[in-house]
Amino acid sequence: MERPGHARSRPLLEEDEEGEDPVDAMISRTGCMAQHRELQECMAAQQDWRHCQPQVRAFGECMARRQ
Repeated sequence: MERPGHARSRPLLEEDEEGEDPVDAMISRTGCMAQHRELQECMAAQQDWRHCQPQVRAFGECMARRQ
């Protein structure tokens, strides 16, 4: 079962009827949206986060720099 608010199952650029996803809005404010999108795309293609380690690291490093 998917967690509420997680965007994996919907198209990357689509907004739902209620407006922008709060998780996407938070990530956008960090300046790490490009890394997040790359990670989402890898996860959608690979279906296994272990195959997306470069993207996981890039997103984590970006978020760490912003905190």
